[in-house]
Amino acid sequence: MPATKNAISLVDSVSGRIVDLVRASHLDRLPTERFMSAQFGVSRGVIREATKRLELQGMLEIRQGSGMKVVDKLHKPLSSAVHLRVPDEKTRLVQLTEVRLALEPEQARLAAERATKADLKRLQDCHQRFTLCEDLETQVLADMEFHCLIAEASRNEVSSLLMQSLSDLLQSSLSHGYRRVTKDLAVDDHGKVLAAIVDRNGDAAAKAMRDHLTHARFDLGLQPKPRRTVKA
Repeated sequence: MPATKNAISLVDSVSGRIVDLVRASHLDRLPTERFMSAQFGVSRGVIREATKRLELQGMLEIRQGSGMKVVDKLHKPLSSAVHLRVPDEKTRLVQLTEVRLALEPEQARLAAERATKADLKRLQDCHQRFTLCEDLETQVLADMEFHCLIAEASRNEVSSLLMQSLSDLLQSSLSHGYRRVTKDLAVDDHGKVLAAIVDRNGDAAAKAMRDHLTHARFDLGLQPKPRRTVKA
């Protein structure tokens, strides 16, 4: 039906224009439906459909009486979809680890090649916090931040977004791991990854990350655990 196709095309177009408006003007809230309707020359119904779509994609938060707030939750739809598609927690952890092994070593390699001085400083500060923290919640958050910072330092937006999408799932994975082993093993692994990135050694960074994730698989009890030692 042409009318339906035209309507869908118009909503797509307006959604894109709203995204451009947010990026160009660095908005934290959108103007009213009435204002955007006049600005874009479309009906308020089209504006409403376009903003609903952006809300589902994680870019907007719409609340009655509070307007439309710009948020950075673009990763949320994938996280939610994974929980729905793979409801069994252990199966989800197995599959998450497989995905991480495919993704994160290359992120570490790219980070070694592309990280800025500011990226390296953030990674070093995060590793220091992780080394010093004691309670489980802080350990998990610092560990998760370290992996997300490496993804950011890879300077690949798609890769970074995928890592953010996995962050909610990663939090559950890390919590399970730390209930089984101490964080000392992870601190040692993180130190090796960080040292390779700082040295700009992409191959060593990828290997260190692959080794770390293989250890995580053992720590989660997903396969038999070999003997591991931490350097004194």
